[in-house]
Amino acid sequence: MTTSTITSKGQTTIPKDVRDAAGLRPGDSVHYTVLPDGTIIVRVKNRRARDLAIKPKSGRHVPAEQLNR
Repeated sequence: MTTSTITSKGQTTIPKDVRDAAGLRPGDSVHYTVLPDGTIIVRVKNRRARDLAIKPKSGRHVPAEQLNR
């Protein structure tokens, strides 16, 4: 178990082991969902459009307008 402290401004630092396990990088988003029973779900949203680009065997990125649907 890893813990962090909330500051007076409501901020906290995500511990390094958690950041590493989630693959978090600067600029990534963390989304919180509070369920009716009080359970809190934390989701990491770190997939960017450039991460979704398809690389052909040549290793070059394919522009979106060239992708077949």
